[in-house]
Amino acid sequence: MTRILFVCTGNTCRSPMAEAILKSKSIPGIEVRSAGVFAGVGSAASPNANKVLEENNIFHEHRSTLLTKAEIDWATYILTMTAAHKASVISQFPYAADKTFTLYEFAGNDAGRDIADPYGGPVHLYRQTYQEIHEVIDKIMTRLKNI
Repeated sequence: MTRILFVCTGNTCRSPMAEAILKSKSIPGIEVRSAGVFAGVGSAASPNANKVLEENNIFHEHRSTLLTKAEIDWATYILTMTAAHKASVISQFPYAADKTFTLYEFAGNDAGRDIADPYGGPVHLYRQTYQEIHEVIDKIMTRLKNI
């Protein structure tokens, strides 16, 4: 079983969208969760994140999760939305450094590129973020299927 943990800041926009997108692919042997480095516990995904997911026929029940040792230990790979998130994960959990990557880095290209935060922005920003995350997840599909 390969376990993917997506990480962003508050676990209400980017990482829940990434979690929902990858879950919608229904890859056998892949489990997916998400968490936030500064998340409150139990918050719903942002309304615009839910709207964009629904526009793409992805329905995802979500409650935010704070990044904890239990989440780190559960994960085979930790995929962060930004280099700053990656640094935060490694700072808090140094032993997880070898399994922590930015999403772009894991995809094998654009290692210095981040997924921008649409938090608080209009729905078109969420659509752009969704599209970007979806494209990068499509790039990692082959890697995940061959693990």
